[in-house]
Amino acid sequence: MSKDEIEVRGAEEHNLKDLDVTVPREAFTVVTGLSGSGKSSLAFETIYAEGQRRYIESLSAYARNFLGQMDKPQVETVEGLSPAISIDQKNAANNPRSTVGTVTELHDYLRLLYARVGTPHCPECGREVGEQSAQQMVRRILELPEGTRAKIAAPVVRDQKGAFEELFDDLVSEGYSRVEVDGEEFDLATDRPELDENYDHTVDVVVDRVKVSGEARSRITDSVETALEEADGVLKLILPDPPADADLGGATARATGDLAGEETDRAVVEFSEALACTHCGIDISEIETRSFSFNSPHGACPECEGIGETKEVDEELVVQDPGKPLREVFEPWSYSRSYYQTRLDAVAAHFDVSLDTPFEELDDDVREAFLYGTSEQVVFERRTKNGTRRKEKRFEGVIPNLERRHVETESSSTRDHIEKFMAVTTCPACDGTRLKPESRAVLVDDTAITAVNRMSIGDALAHFEGMEDGMSERDLTIAEEILKEIRARLGFMCEVGLEYLTLDRQAATLSGGESQRIRLATQIGSGLVGVLYVLDEPSIGLHQRDNDRLLNTLEELRDLGNTLLVVEHDEATMRRADEVIDMGPGPGKRGGEVVAQGSIDEIEATEGSITGAYLSGRKEIPVPETRREADGELTVRGARQHNLANLDVSIPLGCFTAITGVSGSGKSTLMHDVLYKGLVREMNDNRTVDPGEHDAIEHEGIETVRLINQSPIGRTPRSNPATYTGVFDHVRELFAETKLAKQRGYEKGRFSFNVKGGRCEACGGQGTVKIEMNFLSDVHVPCEECGGARYNDETLDVTYKGETIADVLDMSIEEAYEFFEADTRLKRRLQLLRDVGLDYMRLGQPSTTLSGGEAQRVKLAEELGKKQTGETLYLLDEPTTGLHSADERKLITVLQRLVDNGNTVVVVEHELDLVKNADHVVDLGPEGGENGGEIVAADTPEAVAGIEESHTGRYLRDLLPGVELEGPRTDRRVAADDD
Repeated sequence: MSKDEIEVRGAEEHNLKDLDVTVPREAFTVVTGLSGSGKSSLAFETIYAEGQRRYIESLSAYARNFLGQMDKPQVETVEGLSPAISIDQKNAANNPRSTVGTVTELHDYLRLLYARVGTPHCPECGREVGEQSAQQMVRRILELPEGTRAKIAAPVVRDQKGAFEELFDDLVSEGYSRVEVDGEEFDLATDRPELDENYDHTVDVVVDRVKVSGEARSRITDSVETALEEADGVLKLILPDPPADADLGGATARATGDLAGEETDRAVVEFSEALACTHCGIDISEIETRSFSFNSPHGACPECEGIGETKEVDEELVVQDPGKPLREVFEPWSYSRSYYQTRLDAVAAHFDVSLDTPFEELDDDVREAFLYGTSEQVVFERRTKNGTRRKEKRFEGVIPNLERRHVETESSSTRDHIEKFMAVTTCPACDGTRLKPESRAVLVDDTAITAVNRMSIGDALAHFEGMEDGMSERDLTIAEEILKEIRARLGFMCEVGLEYLTLDRQAATLSGGESQRIRLATQIGSGLVGVLYVLDEPSIGLHQRDNDRLLNTLEELRDLGNTLLVVEHDEATMRRADEVIDMGPGPGKRGGEVVAQGSIDEIEATEGSITGAYLSGRKEIPVPETRREADGELTVRGARQHNLANLDVSIPLGCFTAITGVSGSGKSTLMHDVLYKGLVREMNDNRTVDPGEHDAIEHEGIETVRLINQSPIGRTPRSNPATYTGVFDHVRELFAETKLAKQRGYEKGRFSFNVKGGRCEACGGQGTVKIEMNFLSDVHVPCEECGGARYNDETLDVTYKGETIADVLDMSIEEAYEFFEADTRLKRRLQLLRDVGLDYMRLGQPSTTLSGGEAQRVKLAEELGKKQTGETLYLLDEPTTGLHSADERKLITVLQRLVDNGNTVVVVEHELDLVKNADHVVDLGPEGGENGGEIVAADTPEAVAGIEESHTGRYLRDLLPGVELEGPRTDRRVAADDD
C-alpha cells in the first residue's frame, strides 16, 4: 500500500459488495453514482466511521464513557486513514438561542471586543458613562429619605461555584461577622452557611448596617470606602424596606422572593467606581464578556430572557370568526364548561345582551369588556347545595385570563392549549436584539454590538476593515488580535457564499446546505493539515455562481494538505475534482460496486458508466419542444417578508414554474413564508398560520395547495415507505385473505408490527434489541426470539406466494413490483415509487434512515397515488436534492405528468436541467440578502437565458441552443419554438 492512498479492502456495509477501492490522499475526490448505489455507504458508513472509531478507541475508557464509541463498520481493513471530520447537512442547531454568530463563534469574539475596548453609555440619555467616586456614592445614599435602613455590602463573590469555606475563615479573621449568600443573611460566628460547591453562589460581605441621616455621613463614608476596597471598586447598597418613592437608579435589582419562595420587598443597588451616569443617576454593572451574552442573565433582556421574541395571546386567534354568536365565539373557552358558562352569562346579563348575538354586532365597549375585562363590578351567581350564592367582582376578561393561566398553570396540556392562541412577536423591550439596555449602550466605533449582529456577514466584514485607524494606542494593543480573528472568520464565510446571512439569524432557520457551509468555513479557519474531510453534497442549495466560489474553497482546503472525499452529483464539482469514483452499476442490491474510477476524462470514456454517459453527452435530459401556455394567473401582491422588495409576482396556472436566484435572493421566503402560508391561511381559514408580509394573493382555479418538502416521513423506525404510502395496508390484506390466515381467524391487524398479536413481543416488533454497553456504544443485535423478522412464529407460518410478511418488508421496491405483478392496486402504487427513482429502496426501510431528498420523493409518490382532480398547486423545494442525472430525468417526467393532469407545479431549484424543463422561470436577485429580493426576470427559460442581468440566465445559455442576449423582459409566456 502506498502512503499516498487510503486503501479499503472488503467493504460490505449496506449494499457494498466486498468492495476494494483506493482513495488518493491530499487530493479532492468525488464519489458519485445513481441514488442508492452505495456512495454514502462507502464515504460515510465505512471510511469516515472507521476513522472516527479508531480515534475514539485511542482515548481512555473514562473518556469513552462520555463520548461513546462508534460501531465498527463491516469492512476487512482500511489503511492509510487520517483523523476524519464529517461535514454533513444537518442543521447547525435547533436551539432558538443559537444564531449564525454563536455557531461560528463570531459572537464570542465580538463579546470580547466590546468588553475590553467598548465605551459604556447611559441607556437613558446616551451620554458616555464615566467613573463614580466614593463621595458621589455617599451623596447618592444620603439622598434617600432620612431614617431609611440600609446595609453597605462588598460583593466579594459573584455567581461562582464553590463552598467558600476558606473565604469565610478569612472574613472572620478580618473582623466581619455577617454575610449575605444568595440573598440570605448569615452570622459567620453562629450560623455559617454550608454551600453546594457544584452550584453558582453570590457572597456579599455586610460591612455596615446604618440608618440614613446627615449625622451618619462620616460613618457611611468610611463604610463605603471599606466596601470598595474589599470588592475592587464595587459595592452593594441593600435596602430591606426601601421607600416607595425613592429613586434607586437604573442598576436596582428589586427582589421578588427569597430562597424559600417568600415574597419580599427588598431592593439592591449596585455602585461601581468605574461606571455611573451622573446626569441620570444610573449605576451600571461592571462590563464583562457575559454582559453581551444573551444566554446569560447578566446580558439577556429580562423581558424575553434572551430569546428576542415573546408570546402573547392574540385577539385574532381568540376570536377567529366574529360572526359567531357570543356563546361560541371565544375559541379557547368552551361554553359547555360551567366555569366559563357562568362568566359569560353574568357579563352578558350585565350589558343586557343575548348570548346568541353575533360578536361583531356588539358595541365596541362591550366587545372590549369581554376580551379585556370590566372596570365595574359584575354580579356572578353560583349554585350550591344551600342555594344560589351571589358575588360582585370585576370580570377578568378572556385574554387576561389566558395570559394569567399560561404563567400559573403546572399542566403542560393546559399550557399547550393556551399557546395555540398565542402569537410570537418581537420583544418590545429589546426590539428583538436579545440584550439588556446597558449592554446595548456599549459602543465600539460608535456602533453597538446589536447593530453589528443585524449586519449581513458581507457588511460586517466591511465594517471591521480599517477599524484600527480610529483607535487609541491602548485600545489598538488590546483589540488588534481580536479584530484579526473577526475579519478572518467573516472572510471565510464570504468565501463559501454566505455573505448575505445576518449574524443574528437563527441557526434553526438555515438550510442544510447553509449549515454545511458554515461548518466548512469554520474548518478552513482552523488551519488543520493532514485531515480527512468527508462532505455530503456541499453544492445543495447553491446557485452555480456561488458553487464556483465553494469549489475554490474546497481546493484551498485541499492545498493546505488535507484529503477531501465528497459525495456529489454536481457536474461542475466532478470536473474540478482530482479523482472521481463512480458507484453502481444500479441502485440498491444492483449497486455497491465501482463502475469507473479516475479523471473526469476516464469516467466519460467508460462505456458502462451512466455518469460518464451524461458527462460526455451520450445521454442527456432533453429540452421540451414547446412551453405550455397559462390557463390563468396566481399573483402575489406586495410581498415584503425579510428581504423581498415589495414584489408583485405572477405565476402561470396549469404550468411548470421554477423559482431561481443566487443564494439568499428570497426564493424560499417567497414560496414558504408568503405563497404557501398565505394560501393555507386563506383557503383553510387557518388563523394559526402566520404568513409572511404581503398585501394579497389573487387567484382563480386553485382549489388545494400542497407543500412537498424534505421533512421526515416519520420520527420513529416503525415508520417506513410501505406504511407512509399505504402499500403495507394492501399487503396485510393479501396475507389476511390467504387460506391459512382464514383458517386461524387472522385478520389484517395480525400482520402489523405496531400492535400486539402478531408481532414478536420480545422486541416489540422492532426486529432488534438494544444492549447497553456502559462506556462502549450501545449495540443493536437481532432479536433472539424472532431473528430480526419482527413477527412471532405463528404469524410467519402464513405465506403469500411462498414469502412471509417479513420477507416482503425486506424486498426492494423493484423486487416487490415484480412479486405483486398480478395485484393491480399494489402494482400501481409501487410503480409510483419507481417513477420517482426509489426502486432500490426497501419497503420496510426505517424512515429515520431516509435522506431529505428520499423523504420528499416518497411524499411525491404518495401525492401521485391520490385521485387527480386537477387545480392543485404543488410546491417543492429543491426536489433534485441527492439525485443523479438519470434519476433527475425520472423526476422531471413525474412533475410534467402532474402538470399534464391540470395542476400547477412550482419548484425552488438551482439544477439547470430541471430549470430548462420549466414553462416559466421567476429569477430573483440580483444578489443575496439586502441586495436581493427583486425580480430580475420572469419569462420562459429561453428568454431568461437572454437577459444579461440574470446570473441564472448566464448559466442557462450553455444548455439552450440559439439564445441571444437581450434586455430584460418580464411577462412573455409563449411556445419555445416561437422564439
